[in-house]
Amino acid sequence: MFPPSRLKWLYVDFNSYFASVEQQLNPALRGKPVVVVPVDSDSTCAIAASYEAKAYGIRTGTPIWEAKQNCPGLICVLARHDAYVDYHHRAIAEINRHVPVTAVCSIDEMAARLMRNEAQPEAARRIALAIKAGLAERLGPLVRCSIGIAANRYLAKVATDIEKPDGLTILMPEEVEIRIKTLKLRDLPGIGCNMERQLNRVGIYTMSDLLALDRRDMRRVWRNIWGERMWYYLRGIDLPEQPTQRRSIGHSHVLAPALRPAHIAIDVARRLTMKAASRLRRMGYHATVFGFSARLEDGRRVHADRKCRPAQDSMTFLSIMMGLWDHLLPQSPGPVVKKVSVVLYGLTAEADRQLDIFEEAENYPHATPFSRSAGKWNDISAAIDKINTRFGKDSALIGMLPVSGRSFSGTKIAFTRIPDVAEFHE
Repeated sequence: MFPPSRLKWLYVDFNSYFASVEQQLNPALRGKPVVVVPVDSDSTCAIAASYEAKAYGIRTGTPIWEAKQNCPGLICVLARHDAYVDYHHRAIAEINRHVPVTAVCSIDEMAARLMRNEAQPEAARRIALAIKAGLAERLGPLVRCSIGIAANRYLAKVATDIEKPDGLTILMPEEVEIRIKTLKLRDLPGIGCNMERQLNRVGIYTMSDLLALDRRDMRRVWRNIWGERMWYYLRGIDLPEQPTQRRSIGHSHVLAPALRPAHIAIDVARRLTMKAASRLRRMGYHATVFGFSARLEDGRRVHADRKCRPAQDSMTFLSIMMGLWDHLLPQSPGPVVKKVSVVLYGLTAEADRQLDIFEEAENYPHATPFSRSAGKWNDISAAIDKINTRFGKDSALIGMLPVSGRSFSGTKIAFTRIPDVAEFHE
């Protein structure tokens, strides 16, 4: 029998993930300062930086014009999100060979709950080293990770920041206070720039200051339950995970300079709308609210929402989007658009949806001309999905030629949302 262990979680955090994948795929980038960018423009920001670039103070979010000033030899690489998703799934498959992945926390972070025979310090260390060796063999030696092992998932994540890159840290509960005292407040998950300012206002500047608070003070400072949960996490208590519920489906795109005139930017909005609707259908949801927003080059942001009957066909949402566009962004001469976003709210699962036997005009004042033929447009939308899955994305579009979408329709990754492989065909 194995004795009880206070180690329960193993956390894998890949180092400079997007940039590391690029260096693994392209040997010419190895050992050089590299940043991954969403568009080829000095006005954009880095979405990932290699460790060679980080040595010049370049981080995620650094403006490219500033990064080039700090590092004249900087290499900018356009993001290849399909490659990052491919490596993500390969990484999960490799980790599963050693210990089952319990939670996928982001595109570059995974966590596994340890069984009693795996949770002994030396056994956990062997598993971690085996994972590192397997990842190096199957993904490549440039795609490195830091692994943290601790009493709960939160502390295991914190442990990955103690030693980077390519670290391995076992954080026993009795060692937490000593081991994390050297970290900055911002190194803790749940403390961003705004929360750090809030902590500073009440006299909390160091990790020691934070650890001295009791759980009531933590809740009072955070002004919600998260502060109290963090108090328990920092003391090695493994709280039950809080359930999550999907509330929206959306996409956004920062436009390259050539796409920013309003008469061209509208095609980006059309394409994002069709992509969101396709994802809605694939996931088995209907939506009752369509939201649209745009950030303009002059700094203004325009946005509006509109309700509709529960729908999942592309034509309903395209009709709403076009109406909102004409209302918010008149095209004569038209503003210069820097970013567009679309989002579908009020999601209802297919199995939970109830049909409305009354006319929708009363309940949905913004009903579209396509609402009364929803079945037909659902069938057409499904047929378009099948064409794009079989022949490649943008083989069939609505209201625009396929060639119009190919320069900007690629799937993008947010670190907290990993696209399905099917999404690259939508």
